Amino acid sequence: MKYIMFEDFSGDPLPIIIPNRIGYLEFREQIPYTNVLSAGYVQLRPTGITCHGEAKELGAAARPEDAKIISEKLEAPEY
Repeated sequence: MKYIMFEDFSGDPLPIIIPNRIGYLEFREQIPYTNVLSAGYVQLRPTGITCHGEAKELGAAARPEDAKIISEKLEAPEY
């Protein structure tokens, strides 16, 4: 799967995971947040979530902290 990490309106990182068949730019156009923090690919492995790669069309790449942010969001979803 792909992901884009946005900065939400309160300044917090907000990851959105999308299928590989959807293009980064195609999806980006649908989201109101202005700042893309990072983007790449996300995988669930036996050792946990990993993030890697880049979205050249967005000028963004995976960051070391992305996997932790995604894991935390999945483990404690906001209501």
